[in-house]
Amino acid sequence: MIISFKSALKLVGIAIVLFCAAFVCTFFLNFYLDVLPLRDEVTEQMLPLYEAQLATAQMCCAITGGVLTFIACIMALFYVKLYIDEHYKELGTFKALGYSANRLAASFMLFGLSAFVGCALGYGLGHAMMPSIYKWLTIDGLNVEIHYHTGLLFGIVITPTIFLGAVAYLCAYLQLKKPALAILKGQRKQRKIKSNNGSKQNNNSFLKEMCFKTITDNKLLTFFVTFSAFCFSAMIQMGASMESLVDGTMGWMILAIGLVLAGTSAFMALTSLVKNTSQSIAMMKTFGYSLRERVTSIFAGFIPFAILGFVIGTVYQYGLLTLMINLIFKDVGEVPDYSFNVKIMFITLAAFIVTYTAITAIYVAKVNKVSVKQIMLEN
Repeated sequence: MIISFKSALKLVGIAIVLFCAAFVCTFFLNFYLDVLPLRDEVTEQMLPLYEAQLATAQMCCAITGGVLTFIACIMALFYVKLYIDEHYKELGTFKALGYSANRLAASFMLFGLSAFVGCALGYGLGHAMMPSIYKWLTIDGLNVEIHYHTGLLFGIVITPTIFLGAVAYLCAYLQLKKPALAILKGQRKQRKIKSNNGSKQNNNSFLKEMCFKTITDNKLLTFFVTFSAFCFSAMIQMGASMESLVDGTMGWMILAIGLVLAGTSAFMALTSLVKNTSQSIAMMKTFGYSLRERVTSIFAGFIPFAILGFVIGTVYQYGLLTLMINLIFKDVGEVPDYSFNVKIMFITLAAFIVTYTAITAIYVAKVNKVSVKQIMLEN
């Protein structure tokens, strides 16, 4: 077996992202299906709130389910490429022995197992939290009972599992169509490092070039860094803002989901970055480059993407809450006005700087431990 069950279960990032998507979609879709048949019981006075709750359920499922499924697909592509890069010798040998690209790629469908684990756990927790969520979504005068909908099990758990397995298969197939020799030569090329005994101007030029090269060689990681900052910014600001708009449970739930997604994305990006650049880091250390110079050349290029993610997250949460309050709930009475909360934005920004500085410091320590001997033993 090319891909083991153990390897498939290591894709924790996909499982966490789809867990969050399945969790939110489970109770919102279940509520939608339970309240939809009660249309005839809704009075004219209750109608604006009834329609607003239906629109909220639809919008939250579409945004959460759609965006997070897209992110999970990006992660699947990332993991497939990472696995092929790390096992190019074994895969090239199998190809040389006569294994077809189709047969090798079929093993990657096991990556869908991580999707199943995440969706199943999210689906289960969504049902467990449903009584509390229904209280938040309640419509006065309308008795909404919780029912079990079998179709949701297929749509939320089975379909994403099959879909992610197919995505992994297709990605692997396209990469493994190459000749066996091309796969065997698929080891990542390392940048030539020059000794740090030249002029300061030459060294600065080299470090800038190294920084740019790190970004261009790790394009997917820039996406995960941006997404991580986006989740941190959007979810924390949205969760804190919703404290004054709705029941506090929903605000804390959004905040927790945001922190989980942000932490997962940051961990994936930085772990892969240090691993992908380990040889360059070790060689720079050997040629006399200081820790500050090594860290700058590896991490500095990702700072603009983190800032971009924070800005987009801020704009996104403001736009989404404005849309919900001023458009969807505009005809519903007793809904408080919403305006951009500058105080929460600056608090979130301060927390973002402190948190990501601390995370980076942990990985800087890892960078400092990378040695040429370690790299030679790994190869």
